[in-house]
Amino acid sequence: MPFRQLATAAGLAALALYLWGLLHLMGAILSAEDGGTDSSPLVPCRPANWWYDERALSVTDYSVDFVPLRFVCETKGGGNFVADVVPGYVNPGVEVLALVAVGCRGAALFQRERPDGRLT
Repeated sequence: MPFRQLATAAGLAALALYLWGLLHLMGAILSAEDGGTDSSPLVPCRPANWWYDERALSVTDYSVDFVPLRFVCETKGGGNFVADVVPGYVNPGVEVLALVAVGCRGAALFQRERPDGRLT
């Protein structure tokens, strides 16, 4: 039973962390789609001191990846770079928690309960 509970807790934590990263990603999409004054280059693609950054000045479009969560800025020359809109701990954290959940669920399949209630 403890492995099943740990698998459930790790799975829920992975889901919560993924949703936290998705919230950041959706905020970046809303910001990128907001047109008007000061919308070029795309706001999520602007690093600090972006007016000196050739990559930021050549951004033409963006794409979004959901696994792993990331906001990709596409440049004029056909290149791209990943913007820092999703916190750096989200993707590795989701990966580790998901692996823990799967591992614990696998261990729970091999764990048996004895007639006296103890686990083997």
